[in-house]
Amino acid sequence: MYEMVDLIMQWLVAPVIVVVWHLFSKSNQHETEIAVLKSQLESSKISYDREMKEMKETIKAIFLKLDSIEQSLRDR
Repeated sequence: MYEMVDLIMQWLVAPVIVVVWHLFSKSNQHETEIAVLKSQLESSKISYDREMKEMKETIKAIFLKLDSIEQSLRDR
């Protein structure tokens, strides 16, 4: 009887426990990697948005300068 329980523990329960533990540790590793990737993506989005805002402001300033040059040439 105890030999059969020992066999079941050795060939069924122990491997299942090992597989579950392995899947759990891999799952935790993947969750960490996903969190890091999300953080990097958010950082990239913020940086991109900031750069686009600066470019829009620069283009707006250029067009204002061109308008003022055009106006001064018309006044002559």
